[in-house]
Amino acid sequence: MLISSFKSNSEIFEFPPRILTESFSFDAYATILGDPTKVRFFINSYVVSLSVTVLTLIVAILAAYAFSRYEFRFKKTLNMIIVSVQAVPPITLLIPFFGLMVTLGLYNTYAGLILTYMVFTLPYAIIMMTGYFNTLPRELDEAAKVDGASSMKALWGILVPIATPGIVSVGIYTFMISWNEYLFALTLTRTEDMRTVPIGIQLLMGQHSFEWNEMMAMSILGAIPVLILFLFFQRYFIGGLAAGSVKS
Repeated sequence: MLISSFKSNSEIFEFPPRILTESFSFDAYATILGDPTKVRFFINSYVVSLSVTVLTLIVAILAAYAFSRYEFRFKKTLNMIIVSVQAVPPITLLIPFFGLMVTLGLYNTYAGLILTYMVFTLPYAIIMMTGYFNTLPRELDEAAKVDGASSMKALWGILVPIATPGIVSVGIYTFMISWNEYLFALTLTRTEDMRTVPIGIQLLMGQHSFEWNEMMAMSILGAIPVLILFLFFQRYFIGGLAAGSVKS
């Protein structure tokens, strides 16, 4: 993919094929980054993915803290609902979501995409964060309350910093799901100024020709954010997944 992004469209299909290109060129990248419409695809993906990640983490942390530390009515029922949502194939919800977003006036908006993605990211995030909080001793909460801290202060001031590996792993997973999602982004948006990167790549497939070098360049640019996130936070990511998997 990387090598093809530096080739011309004709050179990609030459026979016999060559791994390295003789006419090394950044034209495909210049075309992508020089087109305001294509740059808009990346802006939309960043806005939606970062918003979904932040909101999912906030809601998941609060919900997981409640599930981990408190006993309340319908706790088991809510847990069952959260787990069962994970078992529903997203494609079966496509038409209902489309009708719902049109009815609510959220079709072709950031809010519509963000709320839709959160439906799919929240269950996993809550399950993972609950498992992680279960590994943290309750004595931490009790010590904070003895010193006069409220439940929220104990959560955000003590538990959240300790739970950084779990939060990072859930955040990376949430960002990846939002960044790579194609089906709902295609269905719930109409205009090019609301399209995301996966849709932008598909739009490079014309009726009579495919701009393969531009598709490869946009794919590389689209993979960079997730790659950077994983390279910088892989220690927390792997640690978070392992820590929430067992109960001590």
